[in-house]
Amino acid sequence: MPRPRRAATAAAAGFTLVAALLSGCGSDDAGTSGTDAPGTHSQQDPEATVTVFVEEDAFSPAEITIKPGDTVAWHFDGDLPHGVQGIGDKSMGLNSPLFEVGDWSYTFTAPGEYRYLCPIHPDMRGTITVAEA
Repeated sequence: MPRPRRAATAAAAGFTLVAALLSGCGSDDAGTSGTDAPGTHSQQDPEATVTVFVEEDAFSPAEITIKPGDTVAWHFDGDLPHGVQGIGDKSMGLNSPLFEVGDWSYTFTAPGEYRYLCPIHPDMRGTITVAEA
């Protein structure tokens, strides 16, 4: 009879594991999506995503301040192609493809001031300040 008891114990343990895994799925908690309103940081998610909207002739907002580890996402939605290109040594990693419609993001890890422009429309400029918390 030891065999059936072991099988029953193994089955019960397997059921408990499956129940525990399923209980983690689909809670009633709203949670956070990882994105916040422009210029804000979530209490639950210290690393935030801030969106810059690329309009026909401007980055909006053109100046933002974030913390190290935060991500800036540029949202392109227009009739003209635009891009993001860093100005100066510190901003050299900023170099998106050209978009008419689409999204591109960059995570900033080091404090400092990062200036950028649209490579096609150099009067379109923005600045990201990464400040220590």
